[in-house]
Amino acid sequence: MLETSARLLRLLSLLQAHREWSGAELAERLGVTPRTVRRDVDRLRGLGYPVDASPGTGGGYQLGAGAELPPLLLDDEEAVAVAVGLRTAAGQGIEGIGETSVRALAKLEQVLPGRLRRRVGALTAFTVPMLRGPRQSPVDPAVLTELAHLCRDAERLRFEYRGHDGAVSRRTVEPHRLVCTEYRWYLVAWDLDRDDWRTFRVDRVTPRPPHGPRFPPRTPPADDLAAYVSEGVSTRAYAAHAVVRLLVPRAEAVARISPSAGTLEADGPKSCVLRTGAADLDTMVVHVLMTGLPFEVLEPAELTEAIRAARDRLDAALARGGPDRAEHGGDSVSKRWDSCVVPDFAGGAESAANGGE
Repeated sequence: MLETSARLLRLLSLLQAHREWSGAELAERLGVTPRTVRRDVDRLRGLGYPVDASPGTGGGYQLGAGAELPPLLLDDEEAVAVAVGLRTAAGQGIEGIGETSVRALAKLEQVLPGRLRRRVGALTAFTVPMLRGPRQSPVDPAVLTELAHLCRDAERLRFEYRGHDGAVSRRTVEPHRLVCTEYRWYLVAWDLDRDDWRTFRVDRVTPRPPHGPRFPPRTPPADDLAAYVSEGVSTRAYAAHAVVRLLVPRAEAVARISPSAGTLEADGPKSCVLRTGAADLDTMVVHVLMTGLPFEVLEPAELTEAIRAARDRLDAALARGGPDRAEHGGDSVSKRWDSCVVPDFAGGAESAANGGE
């Protein structure tokens, strides 16, 4: 009896993890005969799990939505509460649990009866979250679950995409993974028209079914997709790039710098390297200073000159400030740049506060 129960749980897990299985595939995974698979499927149906079967060589088994909620140890009210909570966590991109929420939500909504789906939809539609700031980009949970299913089942996705300039284009891609940051969701996919990997902001995606057909999964563009997306949205997307050494441990920098603002690599126990991008070097100067961390520029050399030019403009502004300038730091704003170490690319290093140390 214990062996049968364990096998039923394994069968249920397989049906939740993939859209459709043939009887032969399930038999091979479970180490039983196709006849035993048919019996186990009947047992699941008897317990209330809606397992659909399609005949023929291309047929198989898949978990569908039923008239009654399967025995998940949740009553109707609890199931609605869980679904709404998962939608909230997924749609607002809560850091650390967003991707897990989408996977759980996809499994739950797959078997949620229609009457409960309508209740969840109504609660979501008429609930207004108080977001933490303008940078956050809520995403429709229905879109997230649709994309998650297509990634899972390796089906082509057709959608309209709104670019940063507002222009809308039609795209056809092979979706691979969803990546969540603190503020946004991104889809990593192979763009069939551009014959290359692309990263799309999910809040700009409007699916346009029908989707499909299925495709053989490709080798992903990187082993660490979170780092790949971070580099893409913080560096590759911009015209100006920079590499800066932050004179604090990486753990301290991570607490101050979002993955969407740059990638961080450890550089010994007391420093780390930030790779980032901006529209131009003047913007880069402000971007780096706003981290509030001591730093030194590694590249490009032009960023050094941009920092010097910004310092001179600030010196001039203070000099024009009359008597108040003495009150705010003396004759030169350079005294305030004690956290900025700017290399002299002709040799040595220049520090406004430490005289070259």
